[in-house]
Amino acid sequence: MIRVVLAESRKLRRPTLVLSTLATVTALTGLFTSLVFLRAGSGSNTRRGETITPHELSQVTGLVYGFKLVSFFLGIVALCIFASQTAQEYTYGTLRNLLVRQPSRMKILLGKLIAMKIFALILVIFAGAISIAISYLLAGHAKVDTAAWGHGGHLLLQTTFNILLATILYGMVGMILGLLLRSPISAISVGVIWMLILETILGASLPESSKWLPGQNISNIAEGGTIGISYLHSITISLLYVLVAGAIVATLFKRRDVAN
Repeated sequence: MIRVVLAESRKLRRPTLVLSTLATVTALTGLFTSLVFLRAGSGSNTRRGETITPHELSQVTGLVYGFKLVSFFLGIVALCIFASQTAQEYTYGTLRNLLVRQPSRMKILLGKLIAMKIFALILVIFAGAISIAISYLLAGHAKVDTAAWGHGGHLLLQTTFNILLATILYGMVGMILGLLLRSPISAISVGVIWMLILETILGASLPESSKWLPGQNISNIAEGGTIGISYLHSITISLLYVLVAGAIVATLFKRRDVAN
């Protein structure tokens, strides 16, 4: 199992993947965190139709406001990476070679999942560090008092955990699609279109459906729960989707023939 994790980690450490991913995360985190502070109190909407003010950012929650804002995009990045790293074994025909070295398909699958979870952890911590640094850097420009932020250690840990959990769940959705469709392009396309477009349309057309949509519930976990959807409800629904779908694709992965 450890060798499988190390082998997958070696693939994830490729400069082309690591540098491009970190550059994307840096750009997105920097953009959205900066917008929060540069437009604070300007009357411009920042998230879900809300207007953030310097007084609100001066509260302890202001420390993680930008971090929460970028959580959805971290999830989409994870979905794309998990999907591509899983499906490309079929595209490049490397799964057969892996099975020669490790005949247990479940060990390969679990090892890949563990390695990608570690990668997701690094991404979340990296994004959090950038967001917090930018928040402190731009606080003076936005006339935000950071005195209360010094007491936000527990909130920061809690937010990081929630965003990490949501990011991993998004990634597992990508992994499920990769195993099911066996094509990186197809898996990423279906995942992104569903999360970004179809769920938005369904949520707007049928507001009650938001409680049962996987993407909406995963995003709600990153938020720590909202008035409309509780944190516990979102965790229950999200895990139910992932476990049921995961069990189905794991069975397919175990029983499918491997082509040359």
